[in-house]
Amino acid sequence: MASLDDRVTIATPEGVELELVLAGVGSRFAATLLDVVVQLGAIFALAIVLGPLGSNGYAVAVYLVAVFLILFAYDIILETWNRGRSIGKLAAGLRVVRAGGDAEGFLTAAVRNFLRIIDFLPAFYVVGVISILATSRNQRLGDLAAGTIVIRERRPPVAPASTYVPPRAAASYLDWDVSAVSTEDIATLRQFLERRLSINPGARAHLATDLAARFRPKVVGAPDGWHPESFLEGVVAAKTARG
Repeated sequence: MASLDDRVTIATPEGVELELVLAGVGSRFAATLLDVVVQLGAIFALAIVLGPLGSNGYAVAVYLVAVFLILFAYDIILETWNRGRSIGKLAAGLRVVRAGGDAEGFLTAAVRNFLRIIDFLPAFYVVGVISILATSRNQRLGDLAAGTIVIRERRPPVAPASTYVPPRAAASYLDWDVSAVSTEDIATLRQFLERRLSINPGARAHLATDLAARFRPKVVGAPDGWHPESFLEGVVAAKTARG
């Protein structure tokens, strides 16, 4: 049975095992409840705005279309635009990501949220709650169909340096001895650096920290205190400069 402390370990293309904390029924219910309050508030406000128009056919049509969009497009738009977070998920410290740890896209957001209708059956998300409790990754039917999971983001910082800065001037990392870093190692680092913008911030920070810890023993002359991503870029640049 799933719990708020359930975790899942994902093997990334960079060869690093990433541990994510899964969201449970309680935190997901709280996030959903807040989202419902926001949606109902928007519907109520719209009714007040269009109220003076009475039974005008165009006003009624606009209202019905707007209600449909608020109920069915709200989560899709926000999760796509805000990297897997609706207002409720943002407040609860939750995020939707793909099962491999990558950021959620429009198609996955659409699939998981359209199937919310089935998860709601027969009432009050009974099917969805049963699915979350029964699956190893706390997934409702929409998550299973879209290949997504919901994770908790609130956690201690993974590295003392929290601000990303680009590598220093060429002279600083060209002096590093990177002879122990192989061509395969550089390919791994390039893969992470090229796809990092598509990874959710928490997973990105963990990956950068883990990769920096793995490769630092192979590099001689690198000063301490560099942000993990700056260090990884410096390693790639130094190795590339040596052909």
